[in-house]
Parts: sequence; C-alpha cells; structure tokens
Amino acid sequence: MTDHRLELADVIRTHQRDFLARWNHVLSREQRKALRNLRDCRTAALGGHLQQCDRCGHRVLLYNSCRNRHCNKCQATARARWLTQRQAELLPVPYFHVVFTVPPQIARLALQNPKQIYTILFRAASETLITIAADPRHLGASIGFLAVLHTWGQNLHLHPHLHCVVPGGGISPDGSRWIACRKSFFLPVRVLSRLFRKKFLKALRSAFRAGALHLSGQLQSLKQPAAFHTLCHQAARIEWVVYAKPPFGGPERVLKYLARYTHRVAISNHRLQSLEHGRVRFRAKDYADHGRTKTMTLDAVEFIRRFLLHILPAGFVRIRQFGFFSNRVRKHKLELCRVLLGARQPALIDSPASPQAHLEDPPRCPICKLGRLIVIELLSVPLIAAHDTS
Repeated sequence: MTDHRLELADVIRTHQRDFLARWNHVLSREQRKALRNLRDCRTAALGGHLQQCDRCGHRVLLYNSCRNRHCNKCQATARARWLTQRQAELLPVPYFHVVFTVPPQIARLALQNPKQIYTILFRAASETLITIAADPRHLGASIGFLAVLHTWGQNLHLHPHLHCVVPGGGISPDGSRWIACRKSFFLPVRVLSRLFRKKFLKALRSAFRAGALHLSGQLQSLKQPAAFHTLCHQAARIEWVVYAKPPFGGPERVLKYLARYTHRVAISNHRLQSLEHGRVRFRAKDYADHGRTKTMTLDAVEFIRRFLLHILPAGFVRIRQFGFFSNRVRKHKLELCRVLLGARQPALIDSPASPQAHLEDPPRCPICKLGRLIVIELLSVPLIAAHDTS
C-alpha cells in the first residue's frame, strides 16, 4: 500500500457537495469548469491511454490530464514548452524584477470585474514602466519586459499584483546604442508608484463612466457616482506598493526564475499538510513576520472558495510581453538589441527549467530500465475498467 500525499483534488472531491450547496449560485462558468476539471484530473473520469514497453512488454495504464491552466498538476509540460520559447529571447544583461500591487480597496472590485480590473492593471503597469524608462531623467531608453499576473497571497485571499521581469537597459531613441542602467538600480520605485496609481485610477474612472463595471451585493453602493468618486479619491491619497528587487543575474538565472513564477496557481500540492474533520491545514509565509513559514488552517469550504477566487476569465492572457518583447516587433528589435550589445543568439540552456530536448521523448520503462513506454491504445471511460488491474 502506497502513501497518498494530500492534493487539492482530494479537498475538492471530499467537500465539493458542501461547497456547492453554499456557493453554487455565485460561481462563474469558468469556476464551475475548473472545479470539475481539477476534481477529475488524472482519474478514470477523463479516460486514459495504455502504454507498453517496446522491449519487455510491460504495460502501464495512465489517466488523462485535465489540462486546465489552473490545475496544479498540469502545468509542468506547459511551463517547459513556454520556457523553451523564451530562451531565444534572453539578452546577456542583468535582469530586474519589478512588482506592481493593487491596494485592497481597489482589488475587491476584481471579485465581480476580473477581466476589467486585470486588464487595467496590465495597461497601467506597462505604460508606467515604458514612460519612466523613456524619460531622459531616468534611463532615456526604449525597454522590453515580460509581465505575469498573480492574484493571490499566501493565505489565498485576493491580492492582485504583476511580476515584471525587465532587462537592465534599453535601446536609445535613435536606435544607435544600448543604454545600460546602473549596476544595481533600475528605475525609482516612488516615481513608478505614483505614475502607476495615476494611470490605474484614470482608467478605472473611465470604465465606471462607460458602465463597464459590475457592482452588486457588497459593492452595490459604489453604483452611485459620489461613492465611486470617494473610493478613487481615497485610493489616490495612499501610497501604492511598487518595489524592485535587486538584479538576479543573466539568462540562466532568469530562466530558472521564470520557471518558478510563470505557470503558478494559487496553491501547490506540496504546501498542503492535512485534511481532517472538514479543515485544511497548509503552509503559508507570513510576510508580516519577516516571511516566516507558518501553518494555516481553514474550513474546507472556505478553502475551496478562496482558491476559486483566482480562476481567470476564459481567454484572459496572464503572461504578456511589452516594449521590444511585444509580438509585433520582437524579432526585429531583439536582433537590434544583440547587435548593439555585440551578442550572439543564445544557445539553448540545458537546465532542469528547460527540458526542451526531452519534452516529446517517451518515458523509460520502470521495469527493464531500457525500453520506452509507447502508447498502444487510447481508452474511453468504459474501457478503463477492463484494463485497470489496480
């Protein structure tokens, strides 16, 4: 008998009925779909495929993955493919990590307006970085960067923030040279914070005037223009959190860093500790206490509710590229960057974060250790029982 490590899917399967009895009436279509997908991932409910070793004939029955982007078991392959694509875009310069955070009184609007609020977040943060970097008083260059949306904190509460990974420099206005930033300083965070706040609130007010925001339930009072104006006015009087971490090295370090951030979901299975008596225990960092790891306990229904807060609208892109990394100009601009830097096209980095050479290789047989497991049959749900000898 093998030990089974607790998974998010176990919590959902055990307490889905209780959760739906309380919250089904407010769930979006995407949240219901994610609940089903995560529950059924790698079970007979999704069918499977039969593999056979091409040397010793050993057979293995594997259940299909749900491939939902919010599933914490289905991201490894997607992450590896995405990282392989990014390798060719890395530049031989230090990279910086800049984070833009939305304050709680504004973040709560995303509960009913995720697409609108997160779109504004991307727009305000990207315009802020590009504008300040282009200012001759700061860098005076055209930059490129990648931005990743995270919507959660360690306690699974809603905490929208944008992680931006930025090469330390940019192209001069006339395109004749590479302008490097200072060794350990990219752009002034206070200047970034205030312009970000200004751009975000301007776009938020425009969305309100256009009737693009859904405001009901606890947000009902904000339908009144005076109340919404007061919210924005109060938000404009506080400092919005923008911070820049020290540079973390060149291409190899960047790739490993991106492997940790790009395809994360709200909570990974390794943080879960136990599910007992309707309560979930999990590890969480307490940033109010110097980032120390502590154990947090939540009612299982509340745990599922908090997880589903972070299901994004269908089709919403949570990893985006801007400036000279944007799709329209990336090929030409990156060629120019390498010319200005006197750099060659980077070689593919052979690291655990980028297993591009092994993505499509059939797995090795666990019995003979020599053969490869080849798919010999695709199994629908009724056929699973006939082949399942477990």
